[in-house]
Amino acid sequence: MKRAKIAIIGGGNVGASCALWAASKELGDIVVLDIPQVENLVKGKMLDLAQCAPIERFDCTITGTADYKDIAGSDVVVVTAGIPRKPGMSRDDLIQTNVKIVKSVSENIREYAPDSIVIVVSNPLDAMVYTAWKTTGFPTSRIVGQAGCLDVARFRAFLAMETGFSVEDINALLLGGHGDDMVPLPRYTNIAGIPITQFMSEAKLNEIVERAKVGGGEIVKLMGTSAYYAPASGVVQMVEAMVRDKKRILPCAGYCDKEYGVGGYFVGVPCVLGAGGVERIIEIDLNAGERDLMKESISHVKALVKVVREMFPDLA
Repeated sequence: MKRAKIAIIGGGNVGASCALWAASKELGDIVVLDIPQVENLVKGKMLDLAQCAPIERFDCTITGTADYKDIAGSDVVVVTAGIPRKPGMSRDDLIQTNVKIVKSVSENIREYAPDSIVIVVSNPLDAMVYTAWKTTGFPTSRIVGQAGCLDVARFRAFLAMETGFSVEDINALLLGGHGDDMVPLPRYTNIAGIPITQFMSEAKLNEIVERAKVGGGEIVKLMGTSAYYAPASGVVQMVEAMVRDKKRILPCAGYCDKEYGVGGYFVGVPCVLGAGGVERIIEIDLNAGERDLMKESISHVKALVKVVREMFPDLA
């Protein structure tokens, strides 16, 4: 049976952690690509990771490179390339810089891995997923963004910390954008099928939701840089669903047209992930309050995309 090939564009903390999680799960052969200026660094990191194989007992080829030809034949391409928002940098400055990066990356994906499924991690996510879609010209089923998997993981982790129950028995769902744009769904949150409201007050639950919303900021304050283990773990959860055709329902930035009344944008919704990428968008019943929060989140996505279109008319 042919082994899957996974390409990761960007060999920084998130990209390298993606390679680590993917290798440990033996999901396929791995190529991590970065710019020529840091080619030796990414080659060294991947050589280091490859030397874990005899101890951790995973069989796969792991390559560091700066040559896009090495991503040829990839089944899944993960895009982590981009810069973090720096002090004094406006949102528009970040968009302008990262759109240029993701646009260049996407042009190379289109040329060298035209049959791949693309998972975008770069920020601001909603704008970057849109950029990758417009640049590659790929079907919407083969373009998806990672944010919801991370947000739900944080939410579940905080619920486990509060209740003392295993994270394995905590089920949760969030919609909408990343962070402040998150749409919490306490009605769909349970522990082993038992409604979460049996274990904590509404006030405590809201407190945990708010912590999940700013989960990334909490980590930045603690260590001075963005999180990488959990974001990478969220990505690899998606990769595994695809390369093993698991048909998992995961919260991702998927393309919605009629779904949720979005009208043709990538937003955080429950997606069925399998060998075809995003194989289905699942619409769930929302109450009036949840619908209002979802509309607000969608409006922010539209505002981000509008900025991209104004800055880069060729992406309109």
